[in-house]
Amino acid sequence: MRIGLMVGSDRERLRADRLAGLLSDAVAAESAGFHSFWFPQVPGYLDALTAMALIGVATSSIEVGTAVVPIQTRHPVILAQQSLTTQAACAGRFTLGIGPSHDWIIKGQLGLPYDRPVALVRDYLDVLLAGCAGAGRVDVDNATFTVHSPVDVTDHTVPVLLAALGPAMLRIAGERAGGTILWMADERAIGEHVAPRINAAAEAAGRDRPRVVAGVPVALCAPGDVEDARAHAGEVLGHAHLSPNYLRLLEHGDAEDVGDTMAAGDEAAVLKGLQRYRDAGVTDLAARIVPLGADGAARRASRDRTMDFLASLSL
Repeated sequence: MRIGLMVGSDRERLRADRLAGLLSDAVAAESAGFHSFWFPQVPGYLDALTAMALIGVATSSIEVGTAVVPIQTRHPVILAQQSLTTQAACAGRFTLGIGPSHDWIIKGQLGLPYDRPVALVRDYLDVLLAGCAGAGRVDVDNATFTVHSPVDVTDHTVPVLLAALGPAMLRIAGERAGGTILWMADERAIGEHVAPRINAAAEAAGRDRPRVVAGVPVALCAPGDVEDARAHAGEVLGHAHLSPNYLRLLEHGDAEDVGDTMAAGDEAAVLKGLQRYRDAGVTDLAARIVPLGADGAARRASRDRTMDFLASLSL
């Protein structure tokens, strides 16, 4: 299992420091030896693809990726162009993670329709995958898109991962994408629901074994602080009840909220938790470090301890 980092919005940083801080985080992750660095498209925060392009220039070896970009906000040809441009900046190290997001974001915040997301994903991929295949033409006529457009950005291609939680989406991810990016999936949900479905779909389609990238909160802490760490993770990372898609995913596992998916405790406990994810079928860990402490200095120290420990692991 390859080990990478996932970072999100950092509200403790001043707005003027957030982009530079994100670039610094990516450079530090590369220097520490992490395999990958993932950043989501957070509502109202830094643009993920712009950030990935800048990170690509600032780094030289680490894989960088989005986890994830909502598809409703960008036409698939435009997203392909932007992704190929980002790939050129990253010299081939960029992976595009996409997904249909959630009703409360797409409809509630942006005022866009959130109808038949699975059908939209299928039609969207017709265009996006053709565009991300490199220089050439995109000629697609389906129920959603009529596209006849040249694409002439770079000789690079862009691998695409799909945020797939339910059976239909997992089938699409296995048949057509390079794998899936997960959030709020515990070990049992991955081992009994996600991995078997996506692997079977890929095998039936004659494709290589797909990647299963799991975003997992991690905190190195004293055993007596584990329950507080799980509760804190729920507060800072969002609760499942806001997104029915996550609630349906949680039904396949033992977790009730994001804190329950966390690998927390001392070194032995964190290692054991991560090994369970590996054994469930995760190919890539995207560790979301949850710093603990009463003030900024304590949280920075907590983050550094957890990061150092994760960097020392080879799973």
